[in-house]
Amino acid sequence: MASREQFSSKTGFVMAAAGSAVGLGNIWGFPTQTANNGGAAFVLTYLVLAFCLAYPALMAELIIGRHARANMVTALRGLASGPVTYRLGSLVGYYGVIVAGLILSFYAIIAGWMLAYLLESVTMMFGWAEAGIWLTEFGFERNLITMTVFIVLTMAINVKGVTAGIEKWSTRLMPLLLVLMLALIIYVLMQDGATEGLKLYLLPDIAQVNPSLIVSAMGQAFFSMSLGVGTMLVYGSYLAEKDSLPKLGATVTLVDAGIAFMAGLLIIPAIYVAGQYGADIFTEAGDLIAGPDLIFQVLPVLFDSMGSVGLWAAFAFFLLMSIASLTSSISMLEVPVSLVAEKTTASRTQATLIIGLAIFSVATLILLNFDRLFGLVIDLTTVYSQPLLGMMICLFVGWIWHRNQLLQAIQKGHADIEKTWFWKIWPAYVKFFCPVLILTAFIQSLG
Repeated sequence: MASREQFSSKTGFVMAAAGSAVGLGNIWGFPTQTANNGGAAFVLTYLVLAFCLAYPALMAELIIGRHARANMVTALRGLASGPVTYRLGSLVGYYGVIVAGLILSFYAIIAGWMLAYLLESVTMMFGWAEAGIWLTEFGFERNLITMTVFIVLTMAINVKGVTAGIEKWSTRLMPLLLVLMLALIIYVLMQDGATEGLKLYLLPDIAQVNPSLIVSAMGQAFFSMSLGVGTMLVYGSYLAEKDSLPKLGATVTLVDAGIAFMAGLLIIPAIYVAGQYGADIFTEAGDLIAGPDLIFQVLPVLFDSMGSVGLWAAFAFFLLMSIASLTSSISMLEVPVSLVAEKTTASRTQATLIIGLAIFSVATLILLNFDRLFGLVIDLTTVYSQPLLGMMICLFVGWIWHRNQLLQAIQKGHADIEKTWFWKIWPAYVKFFCPVLILTAFIQSLG
């Protein structure tokens, strides 16, 4: 058996794992959830739950991954204690791989929109008005072309492997993402109206914390870490045994929560600044506009108000969004690619092409039936499937995997882990509390 690739450094892993967690949902989902769920009260609750829910679940995936050094299906089968749990491992593993592929199928469409607006800012710099109009008008041809470009970019990185592809580009793209975000934050905070947004974002009203807000924050903390579909499990399988998993997991959680916080620091004040320039920033119900409407309707008003500087600001912002999309998509593609490369005779290049074509086909099918399938696929994967998959991974670690084997797996890289608070709390926490918390979020989402 050929030696398995590994991340060449802890920094490379942290950048790749944080890149997986930091995506479009993180940069526009977190700020708009914040706006619609009590502002700073939501931020505070989210930060607490990022460590109470996301971190323990992240640790479950990383530990399974490094222990198994394999794809999601093989990893979960390896924890089985008998034929029933073996079949359960197969079911959960294959379903996780399918869900990862479905997520990437709709994600590539949205990321294509970001690329279109990025190119539109370039065409406007050169005065190519007609090209700019085509790029910003919703249509099948535009959506198909930009989605295809994005899938090809994702495949081009993944085909290079872990060190030369995923790690290399994550360590380049993530610092660029942070620099762009910081520059935009500084600019936005200097504008009229930003103070009102800052107050909403930074001054919590504890009275607004209620069960609904807690469940929303719980869901955001879980989804923003790309948990449940095996991305962190597969990344964990590429970690060296000398690395301390509890420390690496805590670092990834801190980086992810920090970037989500920065995204809110950019978007919430930017909405209020855009409102100063005549943008309609509230819905009829009085909530701030969320989702695609925020990105494609509110912020362009802000960029237009900035004159010639606005073209560069729009370019920087949509470049930021495109980078966030790409760092997430390469991790999602790795889940099915690792399965095909390890379970068949296909090379990594062949596996990437096979999976890439499959995802392209599903994404094209979604585009051809956009009104019926787009929202359905999003709900099926992120609302219903991810929480249940995450809960199953916690159950595998807490109830199926033998406790002594679990301890031995964590001791690699952290010999004295048995004496730490992590070992005293985490096993019972992931066994009892995490499944209950995730199930609560799932039941709430059904309502």
